[in-house]
Amino acid sequence: MGQHGIARVVIRRAAKHGDLHARILTDPDARRDPYPTYDAIRARGPVVQGRLITQAVSHEAVTQVLRSDAFEVGFDPETMPFIARHVLTRVAADERIVGPIDPPSLLVTNPPDHSRYRRLVSRVFTAKAVEALRARIEQRADELLDAMAARPSAGPRNLVADYASLLPVTVIAEILGVPLEMRRQFLTWGTMAAPVLDVGISYRQFRRSEEALEKMSDWMYAHFERLRREPGDDIVSRLVHLDDASGKLTDRELLAISGLLLAAGFETTVNLVGTGALLLLQHPDQRAELDADPSLWPNAIDEMLRFEPPVQATSRRSVRATEVCGVALPAGSFVTAMIAGANRDPGVFADPNRFDVRRANAREHLSFSSGAHYCIGASLARLEGEIGLRRLFGRFPGLTLAGPPSQRETRVLRGYTSIPVLLGSPALLETEVPAV
Repeated sequence: MGQHGIARVVIRRAAKHGDLHARILTDPDARRDPYPTYDAIRARGPVVQGRLITQAVSHEAVTQVLRSDAFEVGFDPETMPFIARHVLTRVAADERIVGPIDPPSLLVTNPPDHSRYRRLVSRVFTAKAVEALRARIEQRADELLDAMAARPSAGPRNLVADYASLLPVTVIAEILGVPLEMRRQFLTWGTMAAPVLDVGISYRQFRRSEEALEKMSDWMYAHFERLRREPGDDIVSRLVHLDDASGKLTDRELLAISGLLLAAGFETTVNLVGTGALLLLQHPDQRAELDADPSLWPNAIDEMLRFEPPVQATSRRSVRATEVCGVALPAGSFVTAMIAGANRDPGVFADPNRFDVRRANAREHLSFSSGAHYCIGASLARLEGEIGLRRLFGRFPGLTLAGPPSQRETRVLRGYTSIPVLLGSPALLETEVPAV
């Protein structure tokens, strides 16, 4: 916990001296709407040396950082300055616990280990394999919408709790062989653990995160043992029984891979579905565009990802002296690649602060990262977002906001804990249309 206390002091001091990145981390208004601050950083140059860390915020600079082999993920404590070592290095109380930023998580491993882990799970997320999941995702979406329509209530519903969170976790749980009855428990653990991606969190957040990671780790270790005795037709069963040229995975490696897939499979997609629904509720003209031309839905999903990326930023460390957009960076430089700022770079996206489902180059966003660490579940996230939102508004054409949404407290992950809505009258399904 000590590193978070040090981080809070350093961040607050930097904010007092005008560091714009620190402002996003400390100012509630800037956290609620960080985009003007990203604009202000970008105005100072494509790469800006702040008091906390070097910041890349233009589209070109972020792309270079993410794609260049001069940068790696993770941190090397031996080469880090004293303060950075304590701020950026997470020390787990139990070595059996593997959080999303603990090795051997894919988020903080580099080739050759990263290449090996990624190769083991990539078959599940090919375009063909993901498209084969379409019918299952549609079925799960319809089941959740049926439940919403059947539950009597004249008052507002929380769209996040009733739908946006349940659809992604149901799908990824099935892919990973996690029992359906565990989905709400994993959502709870995921919500509690999410602040671990931030720095400078409170002691209460730290303890809740550690508790969630410990409980989830214990459950997953027991799950591996069950699958060794009774394997299923799922990716974790295949990983547990792996015995090929790649060698067997340790339980810690299994936990790192399956835990990250589980978290990434619903944490970011929950934010995509929830935020996407909110954007369409706030922009009825864009919703009307989709009603008039449903072929726009795939592009609309990319525009949602561009406009409000579920992951706002990521970090890299230079392994040798290099340049980014002509700015020299020595070896060992830490750079925050501000994805959300790159997605609103006016040099790439015309009128970037306008939400436009017809935007011709919406897919040029960097919300799934780029380079070696491009999100392995990008195709699945896009498909879930399209199916989930299209069927939601098709089933409840009268869906309206019933109050202000509540934003998540996290800074790296951006989304909502509550979006109050009134459903209106559900539309008739095709099977319900009376015969004439």
